[in-house]
Amino acid sequence: MDSGSSAFMLVCTMLVLLMTPGLAFFYGGLSRRKNVGNTMVMVFVVIGIVALTWTLFGWSLAYGGNGENPIFGGFDQLLLLGSTQAMLAEAQLAVADASYPSMVDIVFQMAFCMITTAIITGGVAGRMRFGAVVAFLTVWTVVVYPPLAHMVWGGDGSLIGDVIGALDFAGGDVVHISSGLTALVLAVLVGKRKGFGAMSYRPHNVPFIALGAALLWFGWFGFNAGSAFAADGIAALALVNTVCASGAGVASWMVTERLAVGKPTLVGACTGLVAGLVGITPAAGFVEPWAALVIGITVSPICYLAISKLKVRLGYDDALDAFGCHCVGGIVGGVLTGIFCLPELSWTEYGGLLYTGDFSLLGSQVLGILVTIAFVGVCDIVLGLIVKACFKGSLRVSGEAEAQGLDVAEHSESAYPAYVGLD
Repeated sequence: MDSGSSAFMLVCTMLVLLMTPGLAFFYGGLSRRKNVGNTMVMVFVVIGIVALTWTLFGWSLAYGGNGENPIFGGFDQLLLLGSTQAMLAEAQLAVADASYPSMVDIVFQMAFCMITTAIITGGVAGRMRFGAVVAFLTVWTVVVYPPLAHMVWGGDGSLIGDVIGALDFAGGDVVHISSGLTALVLAVLVGKRKGFGAMSYRPHNVPFIALGAALLWFGWFGFNAGSAFAADGIAALALVNTVCASGAGVASWMVTERLAVGKPTLVGACTGLVAGLVGITPAAGFVEPWAALVIGITVSPICYLAISKLKVRLGYDDALDAFGCHCVGGIVGGVLTGIFCLPELSWTEYGGLLYTGDFSLLGSQVLGILVTIAFVGVCDIVLGLIVKACFKGSLRVSGEAEAQGLDVAEHSESAYPAYVGLD
């Protein structure tokens, strides 16, 4: 066992775990006053859901089995059976290639599943029944996320990571495209908020947004650097690239906002920070720092246009812009990985287009993204319709409950009791 890598992975795991409550503050600040509690509890309930489903099924379906199935892992590690014995064998040096306890991987990947699932809730804030949210996310963390994680990170024989040869260092496909697309599908199935398009939905608590963005930024260093799975130079590169891309994302968003509406905002700076982080996630350990700057500069204006123009043009109500930031940003980052990937750092025999003049990796990146979209999209639609049927044909609260606010209607509490009925 390498004590340095063991300590590093433990700290990175705790940082990623911090991201989910951080997202609760980010989303809570973006929501309306009468819905802030509901918005935040939809994120917090994910911690409970994933702790159960990942232990019972998720880890085994994602990383169990013998590596022969390209779609999902296996059933040999359900309930994490054997994991404690494996840890004891490692402690007795019976496992030659163990540099840190494999038990850490279970929680590290559980934390990834938590933040991915939590992102989804932003698409339906303010109008989806809490029970329907819980039902959908519970099944999603069993039948959608684990197979996708296996297809990308399952090693030899995995469909996207090996057969197609697409690169995803820390979750462009697995985390951001999957969650953003699912948020969009749910938003369409649930329907638009009352008054959407006719009234302005402004964030109710900007300091909450800044606090949430800060926690996400801090946690993201464990998210990306920890995906090197060792305290080494690749982890250091991923850390540097995360800082570069997120900073460039902030600057780029604020310039874009200044040109588009005349004034930069704190909410915009926080959103640009997240966009830069999303964009670098698939590329963090594959590109040079200058390329990370380019990714951050590029992804923010594209996400800005998706949020401010595409959503209006297509008329979908992605309440907190999970699709516009995460799915669109993940696609941009995945494509740019195929251009800027340093050949020496690639997990495959192909390097980025810029260095090799070969379109092979870029083609693999695009194909991997398309497979992710197809798999997640089909599963989401089927699962959403099944849950809708189980809830008597409606995923959303009544009109009266929506007008009253979901804090009171769904949870009989209010974040700001003095303001009940005044939002």
